Amino acid sequence: MNLEARIEGFSLLGRYIREYIEAQSDDSSFYVNQGQTALSILEQALLMAEIENPWFTRDNIIAALRHISISMNKPGIEIFTKPYQDRLIKSETQKTIGVVMAGNIPMAGFHDFFSILLAGHRFLGKLSSEDTCLLPAVAEILFFINPEFKNLISFTKEKLSGFDAVIATGSNNSYRYFEYYFGKYPHILRKNRNGIAILTGNETSDDLSALVDDIFLYFGKGCRSVSKIYIPEDFRLESLSLPFQKYQHIINHHKYLNNYNYHKAIFLLEKIPFIDLGNSLLTKNAGAASPVSVIYYENYQDRILLIDKLKDFEDQLQCVVSIDKDVTGSVRPGRSQFPSLSDWADGIDTMDFLLNL
Repeated sequence: MNLEARIEGFSLLGRYIREYIEAQSDDSSFYVNQGQTALSILEQALLMAEIENPWFTRDNIIAALRHISISMNKPGIEIFTKPYQDRLIKSETQKTIGVVMAGNIPMAGFHDFFSILLAGHRFLGKLSSEDTCLLPAVAEILFFINPEFKNLISFTKEKLSGFDAVIATGSNNSYRYFEYYFGKYPHILRKNRNGIAILTGNETSDDLSALVDDIFLYFGKGCRSVSKIYIPEDFRLESLSLPFQKYQHIINHHKYLNNYNYHKAIFLLEKIPFIDLGNSLLTKNAGAASPVSVIYYENYQDRILLIDKLKDFEDQLQCVVSIDKDVTGSVRPGRSQFPSLSDWADGIDTMDFLLNL
């Protein structure tokens, strides 16, 4: 399959997903009864994913699908491939890339899936036990679009074997496992990372409303979810109460509520100061990775000193949210969960890695 066919396949995938999102109705059985079309494949996978993983609510899965549908447009993919054009056209060496995928958010491994196939390699995926339905459904749609993809995509529930290189994403604990088993192969290994926000005090109400999307989308379980906020000394944390009401419904999710109640009880028992915003707990903490339902914060006086301080633990950060243009590489509020195709996880250019194998 040549490069043009691969690009066309993914752009059609984006169109089918857009059609699925636009055709949403209250009667989800409509799609299931239409036969094995792209729409019914997605709907069945979504229904199964909701049962398999309570964190994967319909709204969150649709949010992940919507981002993929926006990213998978032909002009955008062509712009993305331009820096690699010569190598993509000349590449004749096809490798099998084993991918160990995370299950923290719906289809967390899609970008690796896309990059591997676009580079002309074979994809061998080991799915997370928390997300076994969605990416195989996307693969089924690609088979529907172009049967040649069938020779390039496979999934396994067993231990990965028969691969030439590996991409693995997981926790800090699983990272040690990855190093031990995959260290001798060409690899990209990823561990825990988080998003942070730097507030200036000049944010508009729209900025703060967008920030809560960065915090609460996917229940804050994504590596780009904002788990820590840096605020000026004179910033009133209570001012976040109104924008946070946008996600007041999140407290009705039983697993999220269990986390909220647990951490609130711990804070009370251990006399740890916190602010209860009704759907989350704000507490002062020097760490970057807060648990679900908890948001860490720290005050700062000097913005330049803060930016220098962040360099000391940049290996723990996936993204920084700020309206401050002096914060290099930062994204505007509301954009952390919607990276562009060239916003590489951990800052590692996956396409360059794949094309150098």
